[in-house]
Amino acid sequence: MSYSTDVIVIGAGVVGLAVGRAFARAGLETLVLEREDRIGSGVSSRNSEVIHAGLYYEPGSLKALCCLRGKELLYDFLQSREVPYRRCGKLVVAANRAEREVLLRIGERASACGVTDLELIDAAALRELEPAVAGEAALLSPSSGIVDSHGLMRALQREIEEAGGAVVLACPVESGRLSTRGPHELRTGGREAATIRSRLLVNASGLQARDTWLRLGGRADSALIPQQLFAKGHYWSYPGPSPFSRLVYPLPEAGGLGVHATLDVGGQLRFGPDVRWVEAIDYGFDDTGRQRFAAAIRKYFPALDASRLQPGYTGIRPRIAGPEAGAADFAILAEAEHGIAGFCSLHGIESPGLTACLAIAEQVVEALLGAPQRRL
Repeated sequence: MSYSTDVIVIGAGVVGLAVGRAFARAGLETLVLEREDRIGSGVSSRNSEVIHAGLYYEPGSLKALCCLRGKELLYDFLQSREVPYRRCGKLVVAANRAEREVLLRIGERASACGVTDLELIDAAALRELEPAVAGEAALLSPSSGIVDSHGLMRALQREIEEAGGAVVLACPVESGRLSTRGPHELRTGGREAATIRSRLLVNASGLQARDTWLRLGGRADSALIPQQLFAKGHYWSYPGPSPFSRLVYPLPEAGGLGVHATLDVGGQLRFGPDVRWVEAIDYGFDDTGRQRFAAAIRKYFPALDASRLQPGYTGIRPRIAGPEAGAADFAILAEAEHGIAGFCSLHGIESPGLTACLAIAEQVVEALLGAPQRRL
């Protein structure tokens, strides 16, 4: 089978679906191809489901810009499409006076990024808001929240299809050819092997972003293609009534935001993630870390009952910089970066990728069509 279309998006995670929706709603015939038999089975379904407010990123970075823009777009989308979410708020807790100074610097950086609703509260105010939380001080972020990530992805898929596009499952991209002239070409496997040509092509394959580019003919020794690293995190559930009504975070640590407490839209509490660098994608759960997790949680929740911690799930972040390099920005690579017209490749789309998905889609459409797309 052989056919052509306007746009192909590789990957039906939350970002790939958001990108596909943006192109379909711009009137372009759009295919979103997913190697698995369901949407969002990787990074998009194995995270904290947090709507971030933009506290941690470098001013002027894509993460900062897309997080702030994406948060507003996302709340509007969720409200208008009746996708379950809660604007529950978040506390970033300083355990002592030394950590309070770090907390102040986080607040200053967030302010430089354009976050305007943070409030620094003292220990007494913290106890009043969350009696179970111990700390010297905290930053209160009222615009942080949580979302049903699967509900969000289903809503994005529905709008792709309503606009005339399609999401094709169990359709791995096996090889292809990027063209500097004329259409790009993909060869897919799965139930219906095909050769598909498109004028525009987006690589939104998450953890496999580098591998996908190589399958499209990229050179493994090319400095243009970011490296592909995996940071694995474990999440533990905490059955029973939650002692918190908000998200509770410690100060960030190397490689992540620390073992934090999050709630799902049903009010179920979970803790995580830790950060473990791994060589390959493996979602197995190592339950030997219970005591280490418990010690980290007790820094802000001293009444933790460690016997209630139950193994939950794991997730893996797609990283493009190793642990010694610190956090890297999103890499949204289009013709200006690699010289290939009509091709955009997304790398290192980790947190706050869920929050930023609609803003990332705007960036991609603008990069490939050359005009801002602002319609919700």
